[in-house]
Amino acid sequence: MIKIAWHPLFAHPLPEGHRFPMLKYELIPEQLLHEGTIEQHNLFEPEMVEEEIILLTHQKEYWLQLRDLTLPAREQRRIGFPLTQQLVERELRITQGTIDGAKFAIQNGIAFNVAGGTHHSGSNWGEGFCLLNDQAVAANYLINSKIAKSILIIDLDVHQGNGTAEIFTQEPRVFTFSMHGDKNFPFRKEISDLDVPLHDGLADDAYLDILSTNLKIAFENAQPDFVFYLSGVDVLATDKLGKLSLSKLACKERDRMVLSACKERNLPVQVSMGGGYSTDIKDIVDAHCNTYRLAFDLFS
Repeated sequence: MIKIAWHPLFAHPLPEGHRFPMLKYELIPEQLLHEGTIEQHNLFEPEMVEEEIILLTHQKEYWLQLRDLTLPAREQRRIGFPLTQQLVERELRITQGTIDGAKFAIQNGIAFNVAGGTHHSGSNWGEGFCLLNDQAVAANYLINSKIAKSILIIDLDVHQGNGTAEIFTQEPRVFTFSMHGDKNFPFRKEISDLDVPLHDGLADDAYLDILSTNLKIAFENAQPDFVFYLSGVDVLATDKLGKLSLSKLACKERDRMVLSACKERNLPVQVSMGGGYSTDIKDIVDAHCNTYRLAFDLFS
């Protein structure tokens, strides 16, 4: 059974001015339930990740400042909103949802987190609405627990996974692949194992050709026994922050290429949803729901 991490906190704790893009975390499961793609038993509510697991990835001083709400104002501005206890709890549940999802993926082939994809958080910083790096924490958990020996992180959000790259810069057991807008946030890039910068306005065919080539390179170099996939839909032409020109159909084909590559290689994959900032919330939700629809076709 395909399992999906979701919690009411994923959608509701953000301050005024940030609530619109968070609506998707409520609307995605509602749409999937409404159309019959999933049933209630596919959803699970994660607990909060334990401190000792966080500290496999994030530096202690940074974590304690998050936990105790003492992060300096300048660092809170870098994240994009003021810290609250509810926001920290939200991040703890997102992160545990990705860890649990990784375990479910090993059982069932694939699992999802309705939120997650917090790839701008580095070992000792938060940035771009990201406090803890859910997939990095989960990858370190799998490695430390000897559940996985070699991990590939495929990051196709339009923004570089700079925090993920920094966290694993000295870790040969985790291969980081980021395909992202060259002139987009973050403006100071880190170095992934495989970075593929894209020019503004890149459209469907060119994007998919580049992805096809580099997916093969990533799998060949990583030789993974587990995959994390960050499936941000801010690559869409309708996205306010993306700067690329992909159609919804091409975004769906992108997901098909990644998920099929995992399925063909018999590799478990955990999927976190990442960004999406189109003006019409329907475009965001439908593009994300396509990822689930594909997964249920391929893995059920």
